[in-house]
Amino acid sequence: MYKKINTPLTEEVIKNLKAGDTVLITGKVLTARDAAHKRMIELLNNGQDMPVDIKNQVIYYVGPCPAKPGQAVGSCGPTTSGRMDAYTPKLLEIGLKGMIGKGYRNQEVIDAMMKYHAVYFTTIGGAGALLSERVIESKVVAYDDLGPEAIHEFTVEDFPVIVTIDMYGNNLYESEKEKYRKANF
Repeated sequence: MYKKINTPLTEEVIKNLKAGDTVLITGKVLTARDAAHKRMIELLNNGQDMPVDIKNQVIYYVGPCPAKPGQAVGSCGPTTSGRMDAYTPKLLEIGLKGMIGKGYRNQEVIDAMMKYHAVYFTTIGGAGALLSERVIESKVVAYDDLGPEAIHEFTVEDFPVIVTIDMYGNNLYESEKEKYRKANF
């Protein structure tokens, strides 16, 4: 059974999301990858304003393909989240509440998620064409010179994710490994 949530995320929603929950997200989701993250952190480190407000927002780690006629966006599968780990704690500190990607997060990110009450979602790599069907609108909102790595604002409807690390530090990458290690196949 899916939990249905809307963005922007609230403290109440985040507190009720637990590692292992399957979730359908509806609302606005920002996209950003390595280059955009680097620029955002450089701005913050120089005391400048961010190009977008990330307070209570979700960032999807994706560089979407161009849209075909009749589509809001082309294939949009997740990229490896660990590539953003160096930048993530600072973004969590200023109000980021959710991230969507694939793969592990480092301990510094997990600690920051617990401190600032955020959640890490994963979605299925290799299913970018299917995921694009859940994006009903896409527009570039910053760094258009970065092409697919520009910051987009997606409007999503029932975008499927799994809570992989919750705000309490529960981590499916750890708990499920142990579960299957103990299984007798």
